[in-house]
Amino acid sequence: MADQLAAQWLPVYGYGAVHAPRIERLASRATVFDAAYCPSPLCAPSRGAMMTGRYASRIGVYDNAAELPATVPTLVHHLRGAGYRPLLSGKMHFVGPDQLHGFERRLTTDIYPASADWVPDWARSLADPMAWYHTMESVLTPARCVASMQTDYDDEVCFQSVRALRDLARYGDDEPFLLVSSFTNPHDPWEIPGRYWDLYDRDAVALPSVPALDDDQLDPHSRRLRAMSGADQVKLSDEQIRRARHGYYAAISYLDERIGQILDALQDTGLEDSTWVVLTADHGEFLGERGLWYKMSFLDPSARVPLIVRPPGGEPGRHVTDPVSLLDLGPTLLELAGWGDDDRAAVRMDGASLVPLLEGEDSARAPVICEYHAEGVTAPAAMIRDGALKLIVCETDPDQLYDLSSDPAELSNLAGDPAYADRLARLHEELERRLDLGAIHARVLASQHDRRLVERGLSRGVQTAWDYEPRVDASMQYVRARSDLYELQRRARMEMP
Repeated sequence: MADQLAAQWLPVYGYGAVHAPRIERLASRATVFDAAYCPSPLCAPSRGAMMTGRYASRIGVYDNAAELPATVPTLVHHLRGAGYRPLLSGKMHFVGPDQLHGFERRLTTDIYPASADWVPDWARSLADPMAWYHTMESVLTPARCVASMQTDYDDEVCFQSVRALRDLARYGDDEPFLLVSSFTNPHDPWEIPGRYWDLYDRDAVALPSVPALDDDQLDPHSRRLRAMSGADQVKLSDEQIRRARHGYYAAISYLDERIGQILDALQDTGLEDSTWVVLTADHGEFLGERGLWYKMSFLDPSARVPLIVRPPGGEPGRHVTDPVSLLDLGPTLLELAGWGDDDRAAVRMDGASLVPLLEGEDSARAPVICEYHAEGVTAPAAMIRDGALKLIVCETDPDQLYDLSSDPAELSNLAGDPAYADRLARLHEELERRLDLGAIHARVLASQHDRRLVERGLSRGVQTAWDYEPRVDASMQYVRARSDLYELQRRARMEMP
């Protein structure tokens, strides 16, 4: 899993400017979903929804400081109960004291805090930004560097993932396993070693296909996002835009190499022919398109994510054009793990299995839903995509309706077009059937109020962090007293396949 990796910036989705050969090789033996959407265009809500298969608003993970309740089942609980060994290496942005949510072990800490520090306040004026809001610093100061917090973290995620695969092959006794390797790249800041920058010619880095739009050309939410990050206060030169995009490209290439190391380990350990591989991300990145950066929007650069699924041993690569959601990942993995109809009937997930699409069958699918309830809005916002049509709604904003078959850049709002009136009404009905935005509004306001009180109290006196501390028993590693030296060495040696 990557962080802030939009599908549209990968060569497998048609963007040949980025160097990502390991992901391309994975996709060449896999099913590539061309229209996969995150459940929410923000880290914690997207990940919580993906892990549970439930809408973010249904589990109360509204923003990056909202707790996933420990008693809400995740796909990990289900797989662990069925005999799988679930391991997590890297980021999952769990907030609160439960930092496992079904995982047997976490191999690293998280890169982001587990506290309620980042609670939005819908009663606060958007003209009064909170200290933790995104700024333009990442866009203005991408860097070639020897080391950075991001790469230090992802190097460890990769190292622990590779070691876990080796240990599963050596000592796992053929138990089924789930390994989640979750990287922070290519999330900003883009501070990447020089050799990844050197894969690109700065002058050849393309400028946005949709240049910065004037305020009167932007929808209200996009205007809020620009104001919230300070993008409306900075006039970027072409060189600054190219440098920021160059840094993002370099971060993808760095990530691609780490992914390749894990896939090589899967092959070297002999596990490749019995293991499904899924590659995805929690949300996308605008990268300067229409003058926007980062995420928090339902427009495709922010909400459409890569989803690549390779079966054991691989298959001829193919693409699926049906819109799907990361909410579908839980039901899919459970079916691949052997769950039958009776098992799945007992699981209260909002997603639907992708197995029929993986098997090349036609599958009637419900429209895809995406929601957003964090900073930058003062009321719940939601998106529904049915076929080529995408509707975006928020009670404070006018509707946005796009036909992606004729308008992939989402520049022509059809919400006021009489020719689309019936289809607009049907999308509204379907969205209202599946999400009660009025009830969600009340729950969000109550949650923000309660969490601000909790955080205010916890910030005083002796503080006990919820952040995860990996537990390593060094007394059981390598060679220790009263152990059979040669037996340990024989068990640890892994022959070449």
